[in-house]
Amino acid sequence: MSETKTCDVLVVGGGPGGYPAAIRAGQNGLKTILVEADRLGGTCLIRGCIPSKAIIHASDEFNRTKALAEESSMGIHLSAEPTLAMKELKTFKDGIVDKLSSGVEGLLKAAGVESIKGWASFTNAKTCRVQTSDGEIEISAKNVVLATGSTETELSDIPFDGEHILSSRDVLDLDELPEKVAIIGSGYIGVELGTALHKLGADVTFLEAAPRILMSFDDELVRPVQSWMKTRKIDVLTDTIAKSAKITDSGVELTLQKSDETTDTLTVDKVIVSVGRKPVLEDWGFKTMGVDLAGKFIKVDATCQTSMSGVYAIGDITGEPMLAHRATAQGECVADVIAGEKRHFDPVAIPAICFCEPELVSVGLSAKEAEDKGDEIITGRFPFAASGRALSMQAADSKGFVRVTARKEDHVILGIQAVGQHVSELSGEFTLALEMGAVLEDVAHTIHAHPSLSEATAESMLAALGTPIHVAKSS
Repeated sequence: MSETKTCDVLVVGGGPGGYPAAIRAGQNGLKTILVEADRLGGTCLIRGCIPSKAIIHASDEFNRTKALAEESSMGIHLSAEPTLAMKELKTFKDGIVDKLSSGVEGLLKAAGVESIKGWASFTNAKTCRVQTSDGEIEISAKNVVLATGSTETELSDIPFDGEHILSSRDVLDLDELPEKVAIIGSGYIGVELGTALHKLGADVTFLEAAPRILMSFDDELVRPVQSWMKTRKIDVLTDTIAKSAKITDSGVELTLQKSDETTDTLTVDKVIVSVGRKPVLEDWGFKTMGVDLAGKFIKVDATCQTSMSGVYAIGDITGEPMLAHRATAQGECVADVIAGEKRHFDPVAIPAICFCEPELVSVGLSAKEAEDKGDEIITGRFPFAASGRALSMQAADSKGFVRVTARKEDHVILGIQAVGQHVSELSGEFTLALEMGAVLEDVAHTIHAHPSLSEATAESMLAALGTPIHVAKSS
């Protein structure tokens, strides 16, 4: 006989949307249960954002040390090149994941949330059965928050096998560095992983069906990344489709087809497929819930409520952008809505970052997007080559910059983008400026600490106003 539980809020999925929703619901005094089949933290913390950034950081350190061994810089001399132990790198990565996952568990307990490890399957919109190691538990809830996340998209002709054909999560658990790697897809996940593997010493080839890499970012922003790849002799085959893969004694033989219908082959040790993600809507009883879809995603309103009253959905299952910080914001909003607060999920902008070389940040509209919407605009651009802080930390030679787009008539900021080393840390200021409805003068006249990379943000605003200080005024 199964155990029965009831609660005010049932959250299914302990990822970056689910656990914040549960914590906030608990803080709001609601009896809350969270069900997660895997470890707490979800894809982002366990097998995505956090572990990949740990590996990216390690690759940066390895690459920097290797460069110093080859040629001294800043008075630093190394007598031998560094060596890489992938198993130790994996241990470093796993230690960070373990610490953060345990931290999530502690935060849930502190908020009074009951966590249940098991697979939930819904029998109706507000009742599910959870298979746990100790038996079955039936849970009935007044409100349900669906946060089941997303998973890697698999190519039907090149399916994952975990050994030769890898998903993005498989890459994070490699015990040995492959000598030659092909990456199918050059969105932000593929480019991040490929950049890190190259810095660690792998020979990387990108295969992209589109005309260029990182199609979700504009041309000017991506150009420094393309330049870096060209300088490092990374092969980027655009307008190219991987049609099939054959496992041979020498590795994986890929059959490639160009847009002009010509074909070629490429043999590598590993193939990484990174062609997007899809919502997890299978094997947990979604069809029993009577919830409407919008395309392949769950349809939600401005409070993240589905077509079924008292059933909410957040994160990747609700559509683009499929980003952890969007899921977190939705989760906090939903918990407040359930508690009776008048809240809506209606952000002005959601930042997008690619941790490549150099890093990319985009918040709001580009100049072209603003013009396509009918706005008459002004723009400002400040290069890191003119930044004292960037020069002092050897971050000025990446052809990076900060760029702002504003409406001409009232100077309201419509978008801010940046490319350069460490620019991910500027994303908060960019997003806050748009969310607060700032005008160019607001940011330009805010005193930014010197020396810091953030000065480039204020300088880009001054450039848009036609009064730059540290670059010549454009004619």
